[in-house]
Amino acid sequence: MSDGVVVRTPVTGTRSRPWRGLVALGCLACTAASAGAQASPAAPAGWDDFARDLRAYVAADGIVGASALVMREGRVLARVDVGEQDRAGHVAATDRTIYHWGSITKALTAISIMQLRDRGRLSLDDRITRYLPELRLLHDPYGMIDSITIRMLLSHSAGFRNGTWPYAQGRPWEPFEPTTWAQLVAMMPYQELLFRPGTRYGYSNPAFIYLARVIEQLSGDPWDAYVQKNIFAPLGITHSYFRGTPYWLAADRSHNYTIVRDSATGAPRTVDNGADFDPGITTPNGGWNAPLQDLATYVAFLTDAVPLGGSRANYPHVLSRASLEEMWTPVVPMDAGYEASSGQWMGLSFFLRRNGSQRLIGHTGSQAGFRSFFYFDPATGAAIIAVFNTTNQAAPATAAYEKLTARALALLR
Repeated sequence: MSDGVVVRTPVTGTRSRPWRGLVALGCLACTAASAGAQASPAAPAGWDDFARDLRAYVAADGIVGASALVMREGRVLARVDVGEQDRAGHVAATDRTIYHWGSITKALTAISIMQLRDRGRLSLDDRITRYLPELRLLHDPYGMIDSITIRMLLSHSAGFRNGTWPYAQGRPWEPFEPTTWAQLVAMMPYQELLFRPGTRYGYSNPAFIYLARVIEQLSGDPWDAYVQKNIFAPLGITHSYFRGTPYWLAADRSHNYTIVRDSATGAPRTVDNGADFDPGITTPNGGWNAPLQDLATYVAFLTDAVPLGGSRANYPHVLSRASLEEMWTPVVPMDAGYEASSGQWMGLSFFLRRNGSQRLIGHTGSQAGFRSFFYFDPATGAAIIAVFNTTNQAAPATAAYEKLTARALALLR
């Protein structure tokens, strides 16, 4: 695996080259080869340690390719790209590489709901069965299905299950995820509310599919078209998409990989799952594909900062600061279940946590072999974003990952 790592000053839009192309660049190639990462003068204290730990985690976990950046007030201060986006093709991960961001997508759905709320089209206290009466098919041991509100779905406190496709047996003909709304409706009579709605946290992917159906009903647009028109376009996010990769971006799309144990030898082996897959009906809870720079543009909006060469003129058209702050208000503690963490709270689709006295906001993502996370400090505009194209199911390097995430959060101080 190539270990091409280049860290740049704020992004200018030029394409970085794989490590093989740096040989002709003299001392720059020497720096990249020896240090593995060249931090810009503006890189925060601790960046070199983070880049070192990232490389160590990539090696320990068998990750094929990864990218990360740190930014402040809309400017990318340093970036690291490690390994390959396509191992078989020997294509290095670069600043153009397109990853899949999994559940980080959920905030796009939540922001869309808040837009419709701010325009008077709905209330967060509307009952979800007002829009989706099909949910009454669920087994409801509490007799409270009609009390579940849009707010509960946004805060993962409605009582719906976590997974969307509960019947997988590993058969090759099974879909990656359900592909149509009718499939979800057909499964509803065989599922149930897991706890009394509104009483605690319970992460739910289907909840965000239900929210997407509300967006489609009220706007008349398919969910992905609505997001493109009302979030991506006004923010100048130009290389993001859902489902299949456009032809003009195909060369930049990362493959995703899963490390499993060989059934015969028990040894770990890396499976190439290809570049594209169909998230189906689950796209609103995890379907965002984008290069790392598009995520930086998105985070600049969240922190009310101006990205390099950009503008905040359209920010109010996307969502007001007051509505964003409302989304970052704690609703339920994330003290048990998926992504539970001591001292972490669920807001309206965002994870809220403390780093000492610092308030941090963010989310994680995972789907197929891709994994990702981002966190930012709204007070300072400091943010860290990282993404990996491999999931190790055989022997994950958990300790190395925990060390890396701790180092990432420390960069925001």
